[in-house]
Amino acid sequence: MSDVDTVLNERGSRYGKFVDVAAATLAIQNAVCDHMTMEKLQALSPDMTIALDMICHKLARIAVGDENYVDNWVDIAGYSKLVADRLEGVER
Repeated sequence: MSDVDTVLNERGSRYGKFVDVAAATLAIQNAVCDHMTMEKLQALSPDMTIALDMICHKLARIAVGDENYVDNWVDIAGYSKLVADRLEGVER
């Protein structure tokens, strides 16, 4: 088994099947975007867009995989903090 296979197997046991996480991520992203106007979507800065995408992905990992895996919760807080800090003039 290759190193990549080992990592993928470990991640799969933690997060669930990739196809399921991908479907859940897309559903969450669609739910968010469905409630935003095109103007609002276009007004998002690149860091906001990616932070929202990553938060959706982490929510999907929680929904499909191990809800007790603390890193997902910490990552959600981290992405939010990065955007909030930038809005307050702190860049990382």
